[in-house]
Amino acid sequence: MRPTPSRRASAAGALIAAAALLTVGVQAGTATAQPDSAPTAPVAGKADPGALPRSLSPAQRAALIREADATKAETAKDLGLGAQEKLVVRDVVQDVDGTTHTRYERTYQGLPVLGGDLVVAASKAGATRSVSKASTSALKNVATTAGIAPAAAEKQALSAAAADGSKKTEADRAPRKVVWMAQGSPTLAYETVVGGLQHDGTPNELHVVTDAATGKKLYEWQGVENGVGNTQYSGTVTLGSTQSGSTYNLTDGGRGSHKTYNLNRGTSGTGTLFSGSDDVWGNGAASNLETAGADAAYGAGLTWDYYKSVHGRTGIRGDGVGAYSRVHYSSGYVNAFWQDSCFCMTYGDGSGNAKPLTSIDVAAHEMSHGVTANTAKLVYSGESGGLNEATSDIFASAVEFYANSPQDLGDYLVGEKIDINGNGTPLRYMDKPSKDGASKDSWYSGIGSVDVHYSSGPANHFFYLLSEGSGAKTINGVSYNSSTSDGLPVTGIGRAKAEQIWFKALSTKFTSTTNYAAARTGTLAVAGELYGTTSAEYKSVQDAWAGIAVGARPGGGGSGGTAFESTTSVAIPDNGAAVTSSLAVTGITGNAPAALQVDVNISHSWRGDLVVDLVGPSGASYRLKSASGSDSADDVVETYTVNASSEVANGTWQLKVQDTASQDTGTINSFKLTF
Repeated sequence: MRPTPSRRASAAGALIAAAALLTVGVQAGTATAQPDSAPTAPVAGKADPGALPRSLSPAQRAALIREADATKAETAKDLGLGAQEKLVVRDVVQDVDGTTHTRYERTYQGLPVLGGDLVVAASKAGATRSVSKASTSALKNVATTAGIAPAAAEKQALSAAAADGSKKTEADRAPRKVVWMAQGSPTLAYETVVGGLQHDGTPNELHVVTDAATGKKLYEWQGVENGVGNTQYSGTVTLGSTQSGSTYNLTDGGRGSHKTYNLNRGTSGTGTLFSGSDDVWGNGAASNLETAGADAAYGAGLTWDYYKSVHGRTGIRGDGVGAYSRVHYSSGYVNAFWQDSCFCMTYGDGSGNAKPLTSIDVAAHEMSHGVTANTAKLVYSGESGGLNEATSDIFASAVEFYANSPQDLGDYLVGEKIDINGNGTPLRYMDKPSKDGASKDSWYSGIGSVDVHYSSGPANHFFYLLSEGSGAKTINGVSYNSSTSDGLPVTGIGRAKAEQIWFKALSTKFTSTTNYAAARTGTLAVAGELYGTTSAEYKSVQDAWAGIAVGARPGGGGSGGTAFESTTSVAIPDNGAAVTSSLAVTGITGNAPAALQVDVNISHSWRGDLVVDLVGPSGASYRLKSASGSDSADDVVETYTVNASSEVANGTWQLKVQDTASQDTGTINSFKLTF
């Protein structure tokens, strides 16, 4: 159940079982990093070794954080931040060539700024190369005296949590003053966190942001992110364990002392650490409680090894500290989830307690939520929430391929072992996400209002296309057949390169409010750094995004199409009648294509107000964008694909735009059609 959002809030904020592996929340702004040309011409097909992530030990990472912390005041001055703003260092990663990417949070007059995070990339010599910001708004002139009492904010938060199933009568974290910067102009607000349980038994950590002047709800999102051993899914494997006297326990001393606990159907606490007189865990059957513990410990160990050996990251936070796992949560609980508050993964046992959600890909999915929480911190709502969920699916697949388990071969399916549907089908498909009946194959303007487990589909599809390309193929015995939104082919660059690009974008370009358009910008920036902007890899990143309707292919569609453009500026009246911009198309034989490319450039201070249509020569209208309260960014600079094959190409085409709500204004700058 989703509450009706305020005008400046997202309808995707309240989730049925937010942040869990299954369906059961801030979306604004764009990254400002631009693709950089490679400083030297890289070897074709090979990544620039200097642009690859450097493997940092926990001690090296800590030293870089101390250095950044010591110079944060100077950095703030160099960035032109106001006297009331201060930087707080959250993470540091480094490339082999010495380029350092420092992730900061901000405060304003001592108050935390939500949506004020940024990443600064500096050369080895200390020169700033790029800055990626969650919000480009100026942080100034924010009142710090509240007009409502904290109790009013708490009441609102409790009501929102009750809609998700919580029976709590007081907040777990009392309202705190913050500056809300993730949408529009910075605003003084309260952030309240309410616990309890959601409808399906998933723990609740609902964050509710309330305008401190008016009492209106601005946003909400969930903080619970749902995702020798004889295992159920991987056969007999080697596990990390610890001996104490004559007793063994499932503490992996080689991987940050990751511990695996048995909740024994409970729903709180850590339960009991798995221990015994021998170093053998489980018998491969779900009825043996150690079996799920063995699967969870094995998946956690594989995920740790993957991030360390492939991306140079030692542990979820990069600090060498292991998370912990809890298995046998509740009874018949068909879900798994990550909680940043406990730095832990939790797994249910599935329907009838017969299929614990502890397969390799589910374990990697949940741990990867932790990696995202400690890098980009993509807010679990709107488009950023879909990208958060897709990131976990992407690395779930990556870890499964990395494991190379004969019992669980790598694939581009999610949850194929846990039989969550009861008919042997996977939970999600990356080559064609819509095969699950709800996920989306391609981006569209309203996707931010879709549950994050389904709005993740386009990013999953992008990753598959970038890795393997479009068309029919069989990999490890699984048949795939991936099509594109524009009907044009995509050439894959290989999974290893695709993983590399996504991880570096996540850790050095993405911010808490990154949306699909900004994810495209970030991955292209990384592809340029690694392979050069004229490389085949760079082009494939462009093509794969175009294949899910995010941005254009190089050369205006990739097929030498003829383009027509109107650059006449047309003012859009605030909450007024529709206006049009026109262009004449001539010299094209026959009808328009089934994948007519429409490039739109509109300036507007609240794009969610806008309805945008393409009108053909026949007068028929093709919807490009609907109004949406959750579509909270500025401007519409997008490429759409329209099936206009019923239209004669030659004639007058119009872009029709209507502003459907008050307070914001804008202008049609241009639109272009490519035939």
